[in-house]
Amino acid sequence: MRLPALLLFLCLAAPAQEPIRYTVRFPRPHTHYLEVAASVPAGRPSVELFMAVWTPGSYLVREYSRNVEDFQARTPEGRPLAWTKTRKNRWRIESGGAPRIEVSYRVYARELSVQGNWVDAEFAMLNGAPNFVTLAGAEKRPYEVKLELPPAWRKSISGMHSGGAPHTYVAADFDELLDCPIYAGNAPIHEFEVDGKKHHLVNEGEGPMWDGPASARDAARIVAEYNRQWGGLPYDRYVFFNLLLESGGGLEHKNSTWLGASRWAYGNTQDPPESAPGSGEARSRTPNRLSWLGLVSHEYFHVWNVKRLRPAELGPFDYENEVYTRSLWLAEGVTSYYGPLALRRAGLSARDQYLRSLSGTIAQLQTAPGRLAAPVESLSYDAWIKLYRPNENSTNTGISYYTKGAVIGFLLDAKIRKASNGARSLDDVMKDAFARYGGARGYTPGEFRALAGAEFGPWFRKALETTEELDYSEALDWYGLRFKTEPQRPGAAPRILTGIATSAASGRIRVTGLRRGTPGYDSGLNVDDEILAVDGYRVRPEQWPARLAGYKPGETVEVLVARRDRLMNIALAIVADQPASWSLEVRPDATEEQKAHRKAWLREE
Repeated sequence: MRLPALLLFLCLAAPAQEPIRYTVRFPRPHTHYLEVAASVPAGRPSVELFMAVWTPGSYLVREYSRNVEDFQARTPEGRPLAWTKTRKNRWRIESGGAPRIEVSYRVYARELSVQGNWVDAEFAMLNGAPNFVTLAGAEKRPYEVKLELPPAWRKSISGMHSGGAPHTYVAADFDELLDCPIYAGNAPIHEFEVDGKKHHLVNEGEGPMWDGPASARDAARIVAEYNRQWGGLPYDRYVFFNLLLESGGGLEHKNSTWLGASRWAYGNTQDPPESAPGSGEARSRTPNRLSWLGLVSHEYFHVWNVKRLRPAELGPFDYENEVYTRSLWLAEGVTSYYGPLALRRAGLSARDQYLRSLSGTIAQLQTAPGRLAAPVESLSYDAWIKLYRPNENSTNTGISYYTKGAVIGFLLDAKIRKASNGARSLDDVMKDAFARYGGARGYTPGEFRALAGAEFGPWFRKALETTEELDYSEALDWYGLRFKTEPQRPGAAPRILTGIATSAASGRIRVTGLRRGTPGYDSGLNVDDEILAVDGYRVRPEQWPARLAGYKPGETVEVLVARRDRLMNIALAIVADQPASWSLEVRPDATEEQKAHRKAWLREE
């Protein structure tokens, strides 16, 4: 019984590890370079440093070390040290037993993506993975980062704790260092508090076309809604890095997020009057504003789902190799379900706006041929080689786990509510999972399924492990919804199904994609074919596909194409399109019980 106590004593008595200290400079920011000087504990004949090859939350090996130049190593006194690369992202330095070594290198930073790195004359937005090397096997030591800003820059901010000097930040370990982006420049920073916690909205690129105060107020309502749903905020402070530079995307971090948007997405247009969250007459935002708010909501939900409640496979991170999990339908897909739902619950969108958003997700799933090609769990496992490496055939070979996972979240939520007669919901299951598995270990697929209910086992197997079609009837019946019937307009010509995606440039029509199971796919057309004529007559981009609409179903046309400069005719069958409607609407004959279920789901009063 004394051994555990002795081990505890030894652990407590062990001296704290010395930090790795970085100084980051921007001597000529207009060239898109930053300079990193690292002071690294050594004390051995040789040490090996490595740089991450990917960043958590984005499942693609990005080879950050390709942007490293002018790598040098020396003693603190300035004596050069020999080094050699041992892998694409590793450097072995002959330190000769020196207690510390100094390493310096330059990083080219001109990738304005949420996984990337950016420096220009106006500002810097830095991820940790593309910039910081560390000692192999010593990732748990502390880290310090000091920024030396150009004279014109006045501000910096990070999710890391501030150090003892201006523009200095500290991280407890390498995971925290890589999980805390850093901004430097002069952007407006809007602050607000929710539940006593400070939040910062950094609007780089904000100008007269972006309503900064309004965007901060709406972000605060999203935070307040999730605070209500989860029962608290699991951080001390939070930063929204909002880059308004006509970029896109978002990437979650433990106490911050990097967002990309258009500076015209949150203009100073007049919105309807405010109303209380949960009101059926909610203040609805314009489509552009809703798009940005949806991105904020999605990435912020990751505070709980992914950054703290995570699949067991995603930690501790291996920053040099792919990490595989079958649970991204839950990590990303269920997050995609809650993103727009939280806007509705917070009173930031109207009920019909939310139903249109959900309808679009369902339609995206149900019209993708790839939904029948691979189960969503296998698509999650293959994210490294499929979702982030799409090609013209991707729509035929899979479906995004974001999309199918969101639909599964909608159906699972309704299923839990019905099975418990409204006593429980997916909200409760997520909170239970967070309480049980929100620590260091994470959850396995079986553990999460068990929290939903043992009786759901067959449903989970069908939805996650097969390509069978999903059944919407139970959810629609519970909420009093239905799919609209789209009547054919009297006298309108039937819509033609081709499955051919095209692009127009320089007066030419080029085939860019062919959907499996359609006449275009079966005809023998190829991607990159240039379409020249239909039945012997020249066709121009503005005439396609209207030219085909003049034919009747059952007919066949000859499409003249150029394929690698060779002319050939392709026989294309004209087939009427009979698309199913995936547009949700409230049933006019919904019962009072169904209305109550829907109101509980959407938090309508």
